[in-house]
This record gives sequence, C-alpha cells and structure tokens, in this order.
Amino acid sequence: MLQLLNHLDAAYNLARWLTNNDHDAEDVVQDAYLRAIRHFGGFQGGEGRAWLLAIVRNRCYDSVRHKGVRVRSTPFEEELHDTRETTSDPETALLQKERAELLRQALAELPLELREVLVLRELEEFSYMEIASIARIPIGTVMSRLSRGRKRLQQELLVPKNGEANDPQDTSAARY
Repeated sequence: MLQLLNHLDAAYNLARWLTNNDHDAEDVVQDAYLRAIRHFGGFQGGEGRAWLLAIVRNRCYDSVRHKGVRVRSTPFEEELHDTRETTSDPETALLQKERAELLRQALAELPLELREVLVLRELEEFSYMEIASIARIPIGTVMSRLSRGRKRLQQELLVPKNGEANDPQDTSAARY
C-alpha cells in the first residue's frame, strides 16, 4: 500500500494532461488514491502503477464527463513541475523552454484519446500492453492512437499557428 505513494507524480502527471487543469488534477488524484485504498483488497496483483493509473484515468474521464471539457483556468506552471537539470547558458535555456512550450501546446491541442496514450507511452514510459490495460482498449487501438497522435503532433510542430515552420532537424527540444 505504501508503494502507491511512489506513483504520486505519475498519477498527477496523467491527471494534469487529461483534465488540463491543476486543481482538477489534484482533486482527481486525491479521489483516485482514496478509491485505491478502499478497493485495495480487490487488487489482483501485477503492476501497481498501472492499476493506480487506471483508476486515475477513469476518475479523469468521469470528471471530464461530469464537468464537460472546459478551458484551462489555471495555466500549467512548468517551473513548479520541472525536474530537468537547468543549463548555465541563458540562450540555450530560453530555446529549450520555448521548444518545450511549443510541444506542450501541441500536445494539449490533441484529442483526449490521443493525448492519453501519448502521455502514458512517452512521458510515463508504459508498454503498449500496460497502456491497453490502463485504458481498457485493444493493443491494436493503442498502436493506432499512438501513430495518429504522433503524426498529428508532428504536423502541429512543423506548421505552427503563427505560420513559421519549425526546423524538423532540430532535436534539442527537451523531452518531459
């Protein structure tokens, strides 16, 4: 049971991306942890992190359905949640921050089902099988959504809304 606390960051990260709101994400994670503790007897073994994030995911979808998709009322503050090392070169730091913001915006623009599998795979590093289990979808659907999500994300990043094309060869954008 104490191992559930080890997954608090992953739970919040998933909730944050699915709800697009810091406060809603906190509420969802708190509710998900309470549910996990109450129903811990029903846990059948296996990967506890995947089990917990499945609960978080379900609570997020319940919250989105209950409240409807709303505009982000609290902006995501990267400085509060950033665990990357900082660089001493101000120009490099500024470029990394700018690229990370472009990626964050593009990811936030994706439909929820595509964003969900991308966050679970690329940010939380779950296997396809674990994502299928968490999202309760076939593994083929996971692969399809990942492919479509990556393609749409790439399109968003190559042709941003301001009309200036980004450099596709530039891979120095920080992965978060």
